[in-house]
Amino acid sequence: MPPETIESRADNLERRVTDLETLPDRIPAIESQIVQLRTEMRGEFSAVREEIRTGDRVLGERIDETTRVLGERLDETTRVLQRLEETTRVLGERIDENGRHMRVLDEDVIGRLAIIQEGQSARRRRRKNG
Repeated sequence: MPPETIESRADNLERRVTDLETLPDRIPAIESQIVQLRTEMRGEFSAVREEIRTGDRVLGERIDETTRVLGERLDETTRVLQRLEETTRVLGERIDENGRHMRVLDEDVIGRLAIIQEGQSARRRRRKNG
């Protein structure tokens, strides 16, 4: 590459100086954009925080409602279990009572069968002897 001439170097230098001179005019526009960006971000962050608060409040209400419903169902389940326990106890007592009654009836039937059998044996003996 051939070396640059003084003339071309001066032109480049003038162009750079001209570009640098426009910088101060552009700075207020950039500052304005930064301020606008900060304002928009502040508003958006506030909106996000409010959405989070609302979500937390709604979630808390749902948790409270769920806890209440679960408590009611637990109470209801406890009552059902108590009734089942009582029913099981009563049924056990009745089964025991029926068992005792069946044994009494069984003994009664066995006693009656023995009496009938004795009566038949006595008749047979009388017929043989008679």
